[in-house]
Amino acid sequence: MAKNRFSKAWIQRHVNDPYVQRARAEGMRSRAAYKLTEINEKDRLLRPGMVVVDLGAAPGGWSQVAAKAVAPGGRVIAIDLLDMADLHGVQFIKQDFSTDAGLATLENELGTMQVDLVLSDMVPNISGIALADQMRLVGLVELALDFAAKHLKPKGIFLVKLFQGTGFDGFVKAMRAVFESVETRKPDASRRGSKEVYLLGKRLRRPSVQQPGDRD
Repeated sequence: MAKNRFSKAWIQRHVNDPYVQRARAEGMRSRAAYKLTEINEKDRLLRPGMVVVDLGAAPGGWSQVAAKAVAPGGRVIAIDLLDMADLHGVQFIKQDFSTDAGLATLENELGTMQVDLVLSDMVPNISGIALADQMRLVGLVELALDFAAKHLKPKGIFLVKLFQGTGFDGFVKAMRAVFESVETRKPDASRRGSKEVYLLGKRLRRPSVQQPGDRD
């Protein structure tokens, strides 16, 4: 009974959410579209002609915003294990990014092409066990960071969602080892009381060059 009351309360909040209502009125795939829109307005992440990879893209809110902003001449490649309806200007890969097969498919699609912006709004399937869910999310964003470090252009950008809690500080440290600039963003479109935070990494650090005589 308590679970049923909780579900009804969540549905009621969702239906009355102004960003949900706005998304329906404006034909957006999800309320999450306004999080990316707000961050983009502040940081100017998206420009025509960019190559963007959207990790964990379904139902497509971020891809929808990105595709419009990078046109003409840009490209958006989206991947998710869930179905996602077709979007103009978006190439969708239905696979699990966290698997070797999913990563290989995405990398094969990119070929030698470098990426301007990697987006990650991924979350794991929620078990309800807070610590386990947090650690699974940390595992996903670590994979996303590895992908970004490998495929971004030198001045590329990485935007990723994580929840404050166990593993958060360690992941921020890992991002700072990869990017010259790491900042946090908390868009107004985030639900009130949510612990989600968006981390924005800019400009890849150059890998250290081993000098003659240095030991391995």
